[in-house]
Amino acid sequence: MITADIIKGILIPFAGTALGASCVLFMKKSMNGLLQRALTGFAAGVMTAAAVWSLLIPAMEQSEGMGSLAFIPAVAGFWVGILFLLLLDHIIPHLHMNSKQSEGPKSSLGKTTMLVLAVALHNLPEGLAVGVVWAGCISGKSAISVMGAIALSVGIAIQNFPEGAIISMPLRAEGMKKPKAFLYGVLSGIVEPIGAMITILAADFVVPALPYFLSFAAGAMIYVVVEELIPEMSWGEHSNIGTLIFAAGFSVMMILDVALG
Repeated sequence: MITADIIKGILIPFAGTALGASCVLFMKKSMNGLLQRALTGFAAGVMTAAAVWSLLIPAMEQSEGMGSLAFIPAVAGFWVGILFLLLLDHIIPHLHMNSKQSEGPKSSLGKTTMLVLAVALHNLPEGLAVGVVWAGCISGKSAISVMGAIALSVGIAIQNFPEGAIISMPLRAEGMKKPKAFLYGVLSGIVEPIGAMITILAADFVVPALPYFLSFAAGAMIYVVVEELIPEMSWGEHSNIGTLIFAAGFSVMMILDVALG
């Protein structure tokens, strides 16, 4: 049953993206490279910690009945998540920030559209993660608490804030009007609540295989971190700022999960 609390939990991460995108409405200057690397590093740190504390560890805890083989669902789901994002990376045309060459199949899509698709592509596993955790929470058949689900939603919202800014600010710098740049930033995050809602509606299918779905979301998130965010946070000079803020983001998500979960 979809309750008001669940809807709020699903929309919290999307709100983070929208708030980040709104920066373009108030800031006059374009985002400098150092700040962009720092924000990307923070997002990568949050996603990594969420994958471990909110997804992989609960997946293994859910499989405790398997004894010493409790790692199997976590490893299997993790790899399916990795391969799923690898597949999407090859079949969806997209363009990463600071990259001149698009990825995926050749397409006549414009640069702006492919930039938004790139962000939407790595927002998908976050939406799936939120949906899986909330599905486990409302089922009553897992150890995932409401506060634990909220912790994940809040953590992803925090890392979505810089992502919203990272997509809208460069579009403005290229000459796009503020309202349109804001709209594109918001649209880049719409895939999250949609993915989360679909997952929750499929709870009857998801919950019996919850450890696999938790680790699937973790694998998808780690793929995004390693394949996209880490290279972006290390781009150019003074890349150590990305590493330091990565650690800060990891710490924030770890604290949220342990304190609220």
